[in-house]
Amino acid sequence: MKKVAVFGSFVVDLMARSPHLPAPGETVKGSMFKMGPGGKGFNQCVAAHKAGADVVMMTKVGKDSFAKVMLDTMTDLGMPKEHVFISDDKETGIALILVDENTSQNEIIIVPGACNTITAEEVASVEEVIKECEYVLLQLEVNQDANEMIVDMANRYGCKVIVNTAPFAPMADQFLSKCYMVTPNEVEAEEITGIPVIDLESAKKAAAYFRDKGVTEVVITLGGRGVFASSKGKEMIVPAYHVDAVDTTGAGDAFNGGLLAALSEGKDLWEAVKFANALAALSVQKLGTTPAMPLREDVDRFLEEHV
Repeated sequence: MKKVAVFGSFVVDLMARSPHLPAPGETVKGSMFKMGPGGKGFNQCVAAHKAGADVVMMTKVGKDSFAKVMLDTMTDLGMPKEHVFISDDKETGIALILVDENTSQNEIIIVPGACNTITAEEVASVEEVIKECEYVLLQLEVNQDANEMIVDMANRYGCKVIVNTAPFAPMADQFLSKCYMVTPNEVEAEEITGIPVIDLESAKKAAAYFRDKGVTEVVITLGGRGVFASSKGKEMIVPAYHVDAVDTTGAGDAFNGGLLAALSEGKDLWEAVKFANALAALSVQKLGTTPAMPLREDVDRFLEEHV
């Protein structure tokens, strides 16, 4: 198993469920509220950690009670905390999450807070970690200049960069050219490439766009239709596992964390996607994001039952 890292966001999830999502100007009476650890980076790191990866989390929080939500979770899960940066003047980020209790669809507002202020000095402090890693997984919830510095550092040491292009934000071609793999969903893929990804052929065209920019491997998640993957001349859609979803909020993060864990074990992309699909399928059967990430034994059991 190779060491891997996640460089990205932490926010506290503030989640409310209601009979339907409010229209503009509408107030809806909710049925429950829950607060817990979240953020794409942290969710993905927890998913990888619980799946058995040797993974390091790099993020930034404030000096407030919300930071304790993350630190307590990391202590409970036995995750290393040496590379969590602390801001003197910015608050810990938050995510406001509204979930339709009938359809499990959601609406989310992210306020990144401290993790949008990662400095060059803080990036420089993780050089020895990046040097030891086989992969580093990024998202677009932190300040992009920090992501770009991490990519340059990773490239210097042969650490492969995976970018989960969420939430969508414009990226320079030069940034993409330094990335080994991208993992957009179909909406993000269309926003980046201009190609509506609706089937295998359109997914292939989107993958060609990324390869033309210098990306080696492309993974596009397609919701209930499965996952398109493009690697070494092979392109196909790996079917999703169909389960009764309770909360789809962290499904993409579960998938990315599972993918990172599987790749760290030396699985090829196709086996890694299958593993990540299983992890994501288990995660949507529970409420929340980080708390919904399954243990490795649960993923292995699920795969055995769905041969």
